[in-house]
Amino acid sequence: MMLKLICYPKCTTCQKAEKWLDDNAIGYESRDIRLDNPTLDELTEWHKMSGLPLKKLFNTSGLLYKSLDLKNRLPSMSEEEMLKLLATDGMLVKRPLLIGEGFVLVGFQEAEWSAALQK
Repeated sequence: MMLKLICYPKCTTCQKAEKWLDDNAIGYESRDIRLDNPTLDELTEWHKMSGLPLKKLFNTSGLLYKSLDLKNRLPSMSEEEMLKLLATDGMLVKRPLLIGEGFVLVGFQEAEWSAALQK
């Protein structure tokens, strides 16, 4: 399976992740999260594969997150409501996401990516 990198090209963290993948000669398919928003089914699957609390899939530093007052709203939302909200706009989703065979990495942490990809 080819790795999928879900990112926003203008995001500096996404740019660092792409550079790291390129520098380590790791093949991947890139997808612009703004142009091709993750679906509810994708987000549901990725959440399960990540093993992370659902709140970790939210881009908490994004303008949309702040304008929707999600810091205060998320605690009272069900997982289904949160997933449906994430599926409405890719800018709500923490990025980059690296999807591989049996794993999903959320955000770019070089050590975590190295361990997952055994580099």
